[in-house]
Amino acid sequence: MTDDAPDQSAADIVAAEWQYLLEEGAELVDPAMVRAAHAQPRLRELYPRVSHGIVFFSRCTGLPAAHVGGQVHPMEDGRFWVRGPVGQGTLGEVATLEEAFALLAAGLPDNCGPAVDGTARDL
Repeated sequence: MTDDAPDQSAADIVAAEWQYLLEEGAELVDPAMVRAAHAQPRLRELYPRVSHGIVFFSRCTGLPAAHVGGQVHPMEDGRFWVRGPVGQGTLGEVATLEEAFALLAAGLPDNCGPAVDGTARDL
């Protein structure tokens, strides 16, 4: 049996997930958060994932994920807490989502993107 569907590249899979979150992901995460993350070129080449209304990033498209960077969490006072990677602690607290995701992108390791098709085991 042959599969007539063309193979998708990792970049295509990443772009499709971003498009889904931007266009239809409002039930999963605040659309403003997705737009702010997507505006960062280094984050845009990673695979976006969402859990409990928070966007996080993976170096691969499959599961288990290869988490990279940190996360942005809204605070009760309207600001945003930027959590670093596991073991790194807080990167900062900022006033806007744009600042938060810029801080997160600036803290990414040099070798973390673009995402690859596969799982953390494939890296």
